[in-house]
Amino acid sequence: MPSVCSNLPAATPRVTGAYLLPLLETAAERGIDAAALGAAAGLAPDTLPALPLADPGSLPESLAAHEYIALLDAGARLGNDPHFGLHVGERVRPGTYSVHGVVLMACQHLGQAFELTQRYEQLAHDLGRSQLALDGDTARYTWLTAYPNASRHLVESVFAGIRIFGCWLAGRPLAPREVRFAHDSDADPAEYERVLGVAPRFGAGANTAAFEAAILAIPVPNADPGLFPVLREHAERLLRERARHGVVGEVHEAVLRRLSPDLARALAPEPVRLANVAADMGTSARTLQRKLADAGASFQQVLDGVRHALALDYLRQDGLSLVDIAFLLGYQEQSAFTHAFREWSGGVNPGAWRERQRMNRC
Repeated sequence: MPSVCSNLPAATPRVTGAYLLPLLETAAERGIDAAALGAAAGLAPDTLPALPLADPGSLPESLAAHEYIALLDAGARLGNDPHFGLHVGERVRPGTYSVHGVVLMACQHLGQAFELTQRYEQLAHDLGRSQLALDGDTARYTWLTAYPNASRHLVESVFAGIRIFGCWLAGRPLAPREVRFAHDSDADPAEYERVLGVAPRFGAGANTAAFEAAILAIPVPNADPGLFPVLREHAERLLRERARHGVVGEVHEAVLRRLSPDLARALAPEPVRLANVAADMGTSARTLQRKLADAGASFQQVLDGVRHALALDYLRQDGLSLVDIAFLLGYQEQSAFTHAFREWSGGVNPGAWRERQRMNRC
């Protein structure tokens, strides 16, 4: 979904803070205040600003992607809304996106907007990536989620947002020929049809939307062709900055692979260390350390970011003990995990955090 955030990738995948506004508005409409929503999602106190916003700058600059997904789930649960993701996507506006969205508003036609979405989407979020393919008179949009195990609310919010933003760009209603989702849903199909323009099919092999290829030729009303080169150059500069800092994301993925449950058991008790990850990446520890320093990061920051995200996911799984979780995260002792978790969560023990989540589910 296309606000301006820090576009440098962090150790933890991020989304722009402006993504929060449609989510907070949707929750508020269902009587859920920001404090309750944040607590239910396991966020630190005061992470979310209260509505109405006194200043748009009160939104956080960015938010960890896994925290955004947790907010979607918490909103659906607390609001008893089986279509919460759809309703969040329905509230997107031009300001929801980042530089990406500003560039799209200056495009000459929708085809150009789709093309540049594939290039600049990463400036707005790390939730997934868009693809567009043509087959005769049909265009097929595919969204490749980076979080295949997330609830359906993530994908549904993305597709609803794309349709709403697309209609806004075209200046008229647009409807796909079909929408297919990889997940299943027993929620009211009429609401899907109202928001998406068509009732989706579930249990598909991918998340896709097919529409008439002729739609790509629809001009964007009021586009300023003179402003477009300036905006695009700005977006390209931000992409170059991300590329220079791309090593952080590469290390994040390498650490994540080493901490996958199957590999963690196979490697035990071998710890996740800089030298091991560097070898996995085909480089030396000294070279990797230098590249991370050039990107303004450290190996420990990346490792902590991955461990924190995984810990929150594991703690929501009642079948895992704290000893199990410590092991899966590469700690030799549960006490080391507990100490680290306190630092990540502002002094809260992992057991207390888990109990709070259980109470929020009740």
